[in-house]
Amino acid sequence: MTLLSISDVTTGYGPTVVNRNVSLTLQENEVITILGPNGAGKSTLLRTIVGLVKPRGGTVIFNGEDLTGRTPDILAKRGVVLVPEGRRIFAEMTVGENLRLGAYARTDTEAIEADVGTMEAFFPILATKRHQKGGSLSGGQQQMLAIARGLMARPRVLLLDEPSLGLSPLLVKEIQAIILGIGKQFGASVLLVEQNAGLALSVATRGYLMQNGRIVTSGPIAELKDMSLMRELYLGGITEQAS
Repeated sequence: MTLLSISDVTTGYGPTVVNRNVSLTLQENEVITILGPNGAGKSTLLRTIVGLVKPRGGTVIFNGEDLTGRTPDILAKRGVVLVPEGRRIFAEMTVGENLRLGAYARTDTEAIEADVGTMEAFFPILATKRHQKGGSLSGGQQQMLAIARGLMARPRVLLLDEPSLGLSPLLVKEIQAIILGIGKQFGASVLLVEQNAGLALSVATRGYLMQNGRIVTSGPIAELKDMSLMRELYLGGITEQAS
């Protein structure tokens, strides 16, 4: 079943066009990835999907409903949640407060508290840090908190923007395991934007390659790995990272 469908989306900032007629689909219980060089328009596309940037054309269809241009709170209530690049946790709030903030659109108080426990079980380090301020956590711990905060909204689609940015290879392995576990543990599909091609190709079943704001090719991961364009962009190292 197609859960998210992006069709011919064009968007940008001021006079600058960033995304040009971008189309992709995400199925239920699937992990897909968008790859491409810096400046290709990947993050802007994610921001457009969740309503942070208004599209100039095209449609965003989620679960059969046209949500094009709707606000982020509406998207979150429907089940489409972005974990932004750079984590953007609230440094002066505790880990527990950050988690509860992720459920801001929910009113089921008892279930929210139960979900905090679920997050602490899935991310054990957060349980030991629940009363510490978010700003005191390491980079890897902050990324786990950012993902857990996104999951507190009970999304059906989780958009992850560069979750491995600035992390050591060991922590990238942890993020890899977390992404692989999201579908099984939380029933969410994942749309991953990631500069670390090895990580992206190790967790996704399908991928889209973006250049200059356009999707230039797409397909199953096995096919993408064999494409000359992929080898050119990632210097043949895509199978050695996060394998």
